[in-house]
Amino acid sequence: MIDEQEFRNHADRALDQLNRALNDASEEHGFESDFNAGALTIEFDDPPARFVVSPNTPVRQVWLSALSKSYKLDWDAARNAFVLADTGQSLLDLVADRISEQLGTDVTLTK
Repeated sequence: MIDEQEFRNHADRALDQLNRALNDASEEHGFESDFNAGALTIEFDDPPARFVVSPNTPVRQVWLSALSKSYKLDWDAARNAFVLADTGQSLLDLVADRISEQLGTDVTLTK
């Protein structure tokens, strides 16, 4: 397990990168994102929904709560990314897939 400071550094960079990608895509796809107090919130009006991405320091994971499900991503040093073990998806790809599912259209998030 990586130490706490290393985890925080990776999580901060990952959420900042995700926030920038969401800002780039939000206007085109009609959702809003807000990065505040270490957590990232994504809100949709139609249909209404709220996703939350946040670091969970004690277990060294980044958690995504979306579409009534919780996803727990671990740091993968080889990929230099937080990854969902079940699918191998990076945080960026997982969030893009959940937003696409929510909106019913393909959404791509780029670094």
